[in-house]
Amino acid sequence: MTTHTDDRTPTDHTGHATVGYAPEHTPRLAWAEQAPEVFKAMIRLDAAARKGLDPKLLELVKVRASQINHCALCVDMHSKDALAAGESVERIVQLSAWEESEHFYTERELAALALTEAVTVLTDGFVPDAVYERAAAHFEDAELAQLIAAITVINAWNRFGVTCRLVPGHYQPGHK
Repeated sequence: MTTHTDDRTPTDHTGHATVGYAPEHTPRLAWAEQAPEVFKAMIRLDAAARKGLDPKLLELVKVRASQINHCALCVDMHSKDALAAGESVERIVQLSAWEESEHFYTERELAALALTEAVTVLTDGFVPDAVYERAAAHFEDAELAQLIAAITVINAWNRFGVTCRLVPGHYQPGHK
């Protein structure tokens, strides 16, 4: 019989660990503590960017941008927030391959995911017209502006997370 003392360490019936997971790394810098005014401004910016957006759509966008940017903390946080908002495990799991799993998403969500990819990966130097036009066809101007803001903000959060090597696994929805 296997039990768990926490979310990551399985133990047997005697309490001994049964799997030797890799040790958790140490963050490079507690940036929020060292730059508290920037952190507070990011919190306000995040709150402003999310206004008027569907919470499930917002979390799908945040998870996808975080996957692209390899921000493990944000993938963990926003997957949990998506679940808390009522999103399905199946749709969250499929996000890393959304273009091959389009039937899991609405046309509106697909347009938002395509825009997320284009805004997040700027290797061509711009967001392609076709991607922007697809999103514009599914979102009113004000909502599209909010979506672009939300995508931009999660990318900023990702950059703090990956640069400072923030540690995933400890986030609990509702305890930000």
